[in-house]
Amino acid sequence: MTVPGRQIAQAVIQTIVAASGRSCGYATVPTSQSQPSGGQLPYHVLYELGQTVSGPPFGDPAADARLLFQVTTVGSSPDAASSGADRVRTAFLGRIPSGAEWLYPIVVPSGYAVIGRELDREDGMTVAGSAYSYVQRYAVHVTTTR
Repeated sequence: MTVPGRQIAQAVIQTIVAASGRSCGYATVPTSQSQPSGGQLPYHVLYELGQTVSGPPFGDPAADARLLFQVTTVGSSPDAASSGADRVRTAFLGRIPSGAEWLYPIVVPSGYAVIGRELDREDGMTVAGSAYSYVQRYAVHVTTTR
């Protein structure tokens, strides 16, 4: 069974929204109907950057994948972009005080489990006009459970 990138991306978006309290678009600016904050700044945009598979041969029901995501946080000031990026970092890497569990779970479809997360790259902040963007790239490791 292969790992469905789009479904995992949607689960990651829900985790970012839960941790940040701001909308997150899928490869585009969130729409005005996006929950919880529409297209108002600050917001996040998630891009799928592909996946690599490992484990048994293709088609075997027990496969693992490393999915790469870029999250761009856009704000009207450097503080807004940076603090939004901090919330995204917490969404991916935050742990409960005991350190045993993630602070924000990524709830993937039945048949899959997230087995790891890591910061792959952090490009930091740029400005274009009056919009500040902070770019981060994360890897999410997923395995099949069926």
